[in-house]
Amino acid sequence: MTKCTTPSASFPRCKGRQVIARFDGGDLTSDGGILLLRQLDREMGLTRAVARRLSDERDAQRCLHRTETLVRQRVFGLALGYEDLNDHQALRHDIALQTAVDTDGVLASQSTLCRFGQQADRDWAITIHEEMIEQFIRSFRRPPKKPLYLDFDATDDRVHGQQLGRHFNGYYNHYIFLPLFVFCGDQLLVSYLRPASLDAAHHAGAILALLVRRLRQAWPEVKIVFRGDSGFCRPLILNWCDRHGVDYIIGLAGNKRLAKLALNIDYASAIRFEKTWEKERVFGFIEYAAKSWKERRRKVIVKSETSRRGFNTRYVVTSLRGCSAEWLYDHRYCARGEMENRIKEQQFLFSDRTSCHEWWPNQYRLLLSGLAYLLLERLRRVYLKRTAFAQAQVNTLRLKLLKIGAVITRNTRTIRLMLSSQYPEQDLFLKLASKLVPG
Repeated sequence: MTKCTTPSASFPRCKGRQVIARFDGGDLTSDGGILLLRQLDREMGLTRAVARRLSDERDAQRCLHRTETLVRQRVFGLALGYEDLNDHQALRHDIALQTAVDTDGVLASQSTLCRFGQQADRDWAITIHEEMIEQFIRSFRRPPKKPLYLDFDATDDRVHGQQLGRHFNGYYNHYIFLPLFVFCGDQLLVSYLRPASLDAAHHAGAILALLVRRLRQAWPEVKIVFRGDSGFCRPLILNWCDRHGVDYIIGLAGNKRLAKLALNIDYASAIRFEKTWEKERVFGFIEYAAKSWKERRRKVIVKSETSRRGFNTRYVVTSLRGCSAEWLYDHRYCARGEMENRIKEQQFLFSDRTSCHEWWPNQYRLLLSGLAYLLLERLRRVYLKRTAFAQAQVNTLRLKLLKIGAVITRNTRTIRLMLSSQYPEQDLFLKLASKLVPG
């Protein structure tokens, strides 16, 4: 049946004028900044490289949409803030999105994207991870002179259905997955979905070994440091690092033996506090050998803090040398706290939308968020240096640089986006466009 009328909404009058809202504006978009994503993706070759290596069991003669188009549509959608596949039922008609994925026809529907994602398997996960690591390596023009700190951390991914691999976790008091993330600085290397029934360090040693092997293939002389909280202080990981020349700085859970060895440091902080009644911190080194380490003695940083709330003593095992305990703790171990912000950014890109029943499609969704993050992280790291957005999180970049209202016209010769004249970051947008577009 032909739709003869357009639904409208009426609002209170403004200066005697009627205020009416209707969805009859024609070809408009709220995502004019998607052209920046398009150019970033072209420069990196990200979605093309991933799509070429994904196995696609669909009959090519019956498919309207290429693998590359489907991957790009999903990655761009997440970067723009569209978390659900259902959003693409309307977005598939958005000319800006069609232009960004290099097509001039209607894009894939929700059901097509869903069926495509259901093909995901272990090989897909390996392929996408390999490309993420290659992107990291290509981001360096020459071998890095400074050590590479590989930050490992797990986080909770709450689930609300009957997904395979979900388990109740007492610490988080919910049914969750327990994905593992690995970052080097702000750059994402690994986004690995795991069931919550496993140890927080499950497969961390194997992933570390694979990363070190590939990084040393690219840069044989590079120095690598493994960094993590006490959940990753496992004899298997420590011993492997010692054997393969990988340094580490890892949190260590306290116990009675450690408390006894650190008694003098605790006393020193308590005495200082008694004199000043201000929070005092005292640092020192001790030698410690756990039974699970086969009595091998390792250096442990002790941070003893005394305040009005009482004692707070932390332990960090490390192989790094040549610096004071305080400097290593403040400038090397505590720096891993920045990773919490990077994990938060994955959630801003909807990495927790793991609502498929099957396991591998959920891993694929997690990795799609990672690919969207790679695009925005490169925009921030390379092109937004010395600007107001040099440290902005991805949700801010989305709001300020991608969500731009525009009128679109398209004919046989030209696609024109008439961006809002009141957009406040016009100068920055034009500067980014000039940098991204070659020539």
